[in-house]
Amino acid sequence: MLIYLGCSAVFAFAMAIGLAWAGAPPAAVAHAAFALGAMPLIFAAMGHFVPVLTRSGGAEARIHRLPLVMQLAGAAVVGVLAGVLPGAVLHGAVTVGLAAAGIFLAWLLNRGRATLGKPHPGLAWYGAALGCLILALLAILVGLLWPAGYGMLRLAHLHLNTLGFIGLTAIGTLHVLMPTVLGQPDPQVANRLRRQLPWALAGVGLTALAGGLPWLTPVGVVLIGGVVGQTLAGWLRTYGWTRLRGDGAALSLLGAGFGLLVVIVAGGVHGLGGMAGRLAVVGFFALFLLPLVTGALSQLLPVWRFPGPATPARAAMRRRLVRFGGLRTGFFLAGGALLFGGITAGVALLAAGVLLFAGVLIHSLVARP
Repeated sequence: MLIYLGCSAVFAFAMAIGLAWAGAPPAAVAHAAFALGAMPLIFAAMGHFVPVLTRSGGAEARIHRLPLVMQLAGAAVVGVLAGVLPGAVLHGAVTVGLAAAGIFLAWLLNRGRATLGKPHPGLAWYGAALGCLILALLAILVGLLWPAGYGMLRLAHLHLNTLGFIGLTAIGTLHVLMPTVLGQPDPQVANRLRRQLPWALAGVGLTALAGGLPWLTPVGVVLIGGVVGQTLAGWLRTYGWTRLRGDGAALSLLGAGFGLLVVIVAGGVHGLGGMAGRLAVVGFFALFLLPLVTGALSQLLPVWRFPGPATPARAAMRRRLVRFGGLRTGFFLAGGALLFGGITAGVALLAAGVLLFAGVLIHSLVARP
């Protein structure tokens, strides 16, 4: 399941780039990347990490099925926005997503309460991220039923999904994943996670409200941007630039963090003047989501395929996946920068980066251990 969802996320990203190149509606392109690709993968990754953070057994079968439910709902949303399915399907898809997110959040909270001792602070980030997703889906559902408030609620949906659900999940996971990637513990991780969550949540909340109260944007940007900047500074302080750039997965994750900071700062600069929603989504996808997912999968797919103690087969698969990590991260960041500047040729660089990762992914799956 985890390997399938990792591969399907890469396919969904390629689909989104292809739809953008073909001139599909921007909303369909964005939901192909987020609802069809990123969201099911995030649910699956949470299902993998929550038992680790709570020192409990593996997730139940019903929890493992939720990412597939989210993927089907995402496919329905893309179909509606692309004009293939009737608009009434959208309400049902959002409702299904709400139910799945609620079930997952209830399971996470139960696991946290049943933990012997205190759960890892990363669990609170996952809970907060799921809360943001539920609010995002409620906002768009209310917007569909209340056209007069749709514009403001759509912006809240956008920020709660990107900075809230995806952003909080990513930051919480990266604190744990980067030390694993580099094989060097970071003793400050737990303290950073505890300190940063209230500020990150406040930043997400303020940016979500900025659709109706634009003057909140700079405050929200300072809060969430400060969390990302502090995380990047902590990595550089702990591991050093030479160590970070020497591993393809670590460099991808570092690039994702830098890209997210750029998107947040750009949103703050343009916030009061109304940064185009399409530009913000493009930047988030190109500068953050693409390097984040390819870097995380480079580390996680070998573990998912060869669970248990480390083996030569796992190490060989990881070596194949991290190959060209710096090059594809460069493609993503350069392509995102071009698109931010209004140069559509940046799409070609994003496509090159995704195809490069797809190539090493296929090779790592079919190659003999």
